[in-house]
Amino acid sequence: MPAGTGRRGLPQGLHLCWLFCAFTLKLCQAEASVPEEKQSVSTSTLPCWLIEEFVIAEECTPCSSFQAKTTSECGSTGYVEKITCSSSKRSEFKSCRSALMEQHLFWKFEGAVVGVALVFACLVIIRQRQLDRKALEKVRKQIESI
Repeated sequence: MPAGTGRRGLPQGLHLCWLFCAFTLKLCQAEASVPEEKQSVSTSTLPCWLIEEFVIAEECTPCSSFQAKTTSECGSTGYVEKITCSSSKRSEFKSCRSALMEQHLFWKFEGAVVGVALVFACLVIIRQRQLDRKALEKVRKQIESI
């Protein structure tokens, strides 16, 4: 076949691969987008747990519907823990990540990895069958020409 003729662009399998990769990337970005807490440089507006030692008064728990509306710390993860700062003796809420949430995110990630592996395994099988068919056709033509 002369140069410049024939099929242009990516093979159909690669189009599907790129489409799936773009979809997976968008899905991962949506999962990973957690708003960052805005912090001021002034120490008077900083939470006490950033500038001094603290003790956890209550373990990490899910925010109630009331807390979610009134406490800004609930916004980023949906979980808070109550802490008491050692020097100032102030009690504040601090955003935290629960083990249950981390486990849920881990299994979502594992599911995505297995899904991607299955898709690529299918693409490998399809491509191998195409190459086998081409090789058999080539051998058949060689035998017919004898």
